[in-house]
Amino acid sequence: EWSCRWSTGMLRSVLLLACVAAAGAFAPAATLPRATTRAAVSRGPRMQEMSEAIPFMSKPAKLSSDMQGYAGFDPLGFSDYYDIKWLQEAEIKHGRICMLAALGMVFPEFSQLPQFSSFSTNPLEAFYQLSPGGWAQILVFIGIVESFSYEKIFYTDKAAGDLGFDPLRLGSNPASLSHYKTAEVKNGRLAMIGFSGMLHHAILTKSGPITQIMNQDFVPKGLGST
Repeated sequence: EWSCRWSTGMLRSVLLLACVAAAGAFAPAATLPRATTRAAVSRGPRMQEMSEAIPFMSKPAKLSSDMQGYAGFDPLGFSDYYDIKWLQEAEIKHGRICMLAALGMVFPEFSQLPQFSSFSTNPLEAFYQLSPGGWAQILVFIGIVESFSYEKIFYTDKAAGDLGFDPLRLGSNPASLSHYKTAEVKNGRLAMIGFSGMLHHAILTKSGPITQIMNQDFVPKGLGST
């Protein structure tokens, strides 16, 4: 009987302590010393800064808004794993190549140099019509440019894309230099997308971009025929 009373009393005590703890959870907190504004700013939670290009993703930590062509766009997080200067150099270089490539996709349909008069206006067919000697010259030129580019990126303090080539002296005016740098990056990005689109349609239609537009030939070969 005594043991039963002891157990009942213990159960009541445990329930009472549980009720007190539950009530304490809803009780107002005790007044704390007021922190200074500086302490509140440094210790309080910070709102995560979001990307300007993709508002539902966080801003790339290693990209700076003072970079030429900055848009806060890095959904795959390349800037977290690769050298920023190397990435900038690669983007500018590929943009320049694609600006030339986009022009090369269109130009042969209007005019051809005498030594290439027998080449097809379809860029994919012309690709295979170039002689081995021509490809050797292209590869050697690429190797020379890449060797200078590698040394400039990792062993000098030159800005990304600066090869010292400015025959029209567009960069002689410091006030307009920043504008031209940004314009080059943006036009390079557009050229990469444009060249990819033209190449894709050349694969599907087996013709150059101007021929596709003039003939309204946008249906892939082998499809849509009756």
